[in-house]
Amino acid sequence: MKNILKVTGIVLLGFFSSCDDIEFLEAPSVSSLDESVIFSSPDLAASAVDGIKIPFGETNSYRGRFLPWYGMNTDCEWYNSSESTSDDRADLVAYDAKPNNTQMNTANNVWAQMYVGIERANLCIRGIRTYGNPTSNNELGYLLGEALTLRAVYYADLLKTWGDVQARFEPIDNATIYIPKSSRDIIYKQLIDDLEEAATLVPWPNGNTATSSVERVNKAFVKGLRARLALAACGYQQYPDGVRRSTDPELSVNAMYTIALSECRDVIASGSARLEPSFETFWRKYNQEVTTAGGESLWEIPFGDGRGRMLFTFAVSHVSIDQYQANGANRGGTAGPLPHTFYDYDLTDTRRDVTCVPYRYGAAVNGIAKQQLGAINRWYFGKYRYEWMTRRVTSTNDDGVNKIYMRYAEVLLMAAEAANELEGPGAAVPYLKEIRRRAFPTAQHAVKVDAYVDAVAGSRDAMFNAIAEEHKFEFTGEMERKQALIRWNRLGSSLTQAKEKMFRLQQRTGEYADVASTLYYRYAADDETLIVYGLNHGETADPGAGYTSLAWSNLTDAKINGIVRPGVNPDARQFWPIWQVFLDSSNGLLFNDYGY
Repeated sequence: MKNILKVTGIVLLGFFSSCDDIEFLEAPSVSSLDESVIFSSPDLAASAVDGIKIPFGETNSYRGRFLPWYGMNTDCEWYNSSESTSDDRADLVAYDAKPNNTQMNTANNVWAQMYVGIERANLCIRGIRTYGNPTSNNELGYLLGEALTLRAVYYADLLKTWGDVQARFEPIDNATIYIPKSSRDIIYKQLIDDLEEAATLVPWPNGNTATSSVERVNKAFVKGLRARLALAACGYQQYPDGVRRSTDPELSVNAMYTIALSECRDVIASGSARLEPSFETFWRKYNQEVTTAGGESLWEIPFGDGRGRMLFTFAVSHVSIDQYQANGANRGGTAGPLPHTFYDYDLTDTRRDVTCVPYRYGAAVNGIAKQQLGAINRWYFGKYRYEWMTRRVTSTNDDGVNKIYMRYAEVLLMAAEAANELEGPGAAVPYLKEIRRRAFPTAQHAVKVDAYVDAVAGSRDAMFNAIAEEHKFEFTGEMERKQALIRWNRLGSSLTQAKEKMFRLQQRTGEYADVASTLYYRYAADDETLIVYGLNHGETADPGAGYTSLAWSNLTDAKINGIVRPGVNPDARQFWPIWQVFLDSSNGLLFNDYGY
């Protein structure tokens, strides 16, 4: 059972200002004697570093505002109520957020919580450097590496959500309470340097007691995060003067891809992480809250049993409390795969039925619910399932399941992308094959792995397109797609293509001409599990007696067009606006770009 964030209260009480006491940000008042005591003691310093993680779980932080809303809508996933034009939640995902968005415009929102985490990290980093004598061989060295990495996590998410933000790499003093935004290029370079240092201080997974759990940072994650940030730093993104790459020569494509490839190859060569042999088994273990390091998950945002909303938000929907969950009515199902995504998978791809679920659990009768087919316009992410948990969630507001922040599959795909760019498509072949080898049954490997990858190995463009498509099939539902599309300069075009696909699916034309308009279902012997005919391409005939029919329709024009607000260009709205409450409390130094 998870046992994270149980910090030494007396240390944090005296050292950190309360998360509920944010007047934008106030520097905690801590004497140098306090710091010398705390950061020369591994136990006390560990409590302080644990305190950096507390903002992840605050009510309006990652828990209830960032993780549930950042990352939709893409070419494979969306908010299931995106078409609602009077819903500020829909505005957040349909590229039409306003500075006064009612879901976000509060003083304790995730923007402020991220900076609380950064301030706590800054205090720990300064204290450990000054009083701790950190080295790669001692606990204080590990804690410094962890603090540097956690600060990078907060900044990574600030940058991908808001673009240029305030650079705070030292604890706040009276002269720095109010500061303007800085160039994201400066912040990216600092983070890349910080993570290079952190990798020298933290061991590989299972290299010490702390790194035996993916709830603590390890060298594989640090290097993977550094690779992710390097690719983001040199990728396309919206600047005040348009969508482009950075013009900073230190963030050139060659320089950043070289870092990314080196870091990914270090992780791969270390043997300290691996793909789970079965895609379904990996996700079952995730829902069972297996946090043992050395597998596919590299690091997870740690939530206690009573915090976090990953299943609450993203799970296969449960209409009522039933045999699998006591989390409440209508839990899960807030988001799901775009309707065409299921049909874009290869029929034999084992990721498809794990990722895309067409049913929910209906109203319970005597405490027992059955699977229940819905409509073609509302699918669910099968990666998140109460029915795969080993404990029963009883909290009415949270489920306590961690957020996987990075897994080994991403390292392989980043390695493939960087190798293709720097060394040519042949160098990317082994990494892409490893991903697909796990995805397809052994009997399909000759065609779906070897022949498929070899066929795209003739050109960089073909290989890149295959990697980008593989990223979709691997990560749908994990809210990783949006940043990837942005840095590839494919956000707007991919969303347009997704809408075109959905219209073809609606009309059963093109590649969806053989998708049935009627499904047929019956229940298995357990009288709970659906057996469905008609979901696969070409299954258009009536299977006969014993099945009940259901019209497989209801994909309306309004629903399809809701993926992006009509008249809105997503490439001009790649970032959320800074919320009005923070503009108002910035002493006039903060402002919104991008026409907000």
